[in-house]
Amino acid sequence: MRPAWVYIVASQRNGTIYIGHTIDLPGRVHQHREGRVDNFTRQYGCKRLVWFERFDSIVGARTFEKRMKKWNRAWKLKRIEERNPEWRDLYEELAAHI
Repeated sequence: MRPAWVYIVASQRNGTIYIGHTIDLPGRVHQHREGRVDNFTRQYGCKRLVWFERFDSIVGARTFEKRMKKWNRAWKLKRIEERNPEWRDLYEELAAHI
């Protein structure tokens, strides 16, 4: 099975966030950065990769994404800040994790 990813892109620290899943994290984040993804992320400027997690399958990633989208905002922010308290853009660090 191919690994898959759940990720969060944000407009800025504590700004608008978008949660998604993909099998090609670098490619998908590049699409967000270039504004080539759906209207929501383009409209709100969600270009900064602030959190991601690997899953063994696309099914596992999709399931977790759906569950995470139901969380309240405070839980989502806590998840980001546990690993990335400065809300750095993690895009440049992807190669080390993939």
